[in-house]
Amino acid sequence: MVKEHDLPYLRRCVELAAEALEAGDEPFGSVLVAADGTVLAEDHNRVASGDRTRHPEFELARWSAAHLTPDQRAAATVYTSGEHCPMCAAAHAWVGLGRLVYVASSEQLVGWLGELGVPAAPVRALPVNEVAPGVRVEGPVPELAEEVRALHRRFHGAAA
Repeated sequence: MVKEHDLPYLRRCVELAAEALEAGDEPFGSVLVAADGTVLAEDHNRVASGDRTRHPEFELARWSAAHLTPDQRAAATVYTSGEHCPMCAAAHAWVGLGRLVYVASSEQLVGWLGELGVPAAPVRALPVNEVAPGVRVEGPVPELAEEVRALHRRFHGAAA
């Protein structure tokens, strides 16, 4: 269950998603937090570079594999503006990251993009636990989801 102490990290994810949008990229942002609450790393989407694997969640998984012990990774929490795609869910599980907390679900995002007439992605949106059944997943967070929806509407040229 998402707790009050999770909200500042989730708000930062929304800020990072807005930074991605301002940089001309899809609005996704993520923060990696240690067990003691220390922010270890953060990133936003960078797929506008042409490399569609440059998701922030994937980057944080790579960073954690290079900088954290297996125990530190297992105790960490990944906060993100949107539920992991299958690629990022697999990376999360393969490097042994702990809890995942997201603002908007994949189901919500698919619905929002469908309403905007955005073509379907080449990879099916699946709940994280269908890809990585051992990951502890929490979300969505209704009090922030509308902010994320508005960012996606702006990215796709719809009035917020």
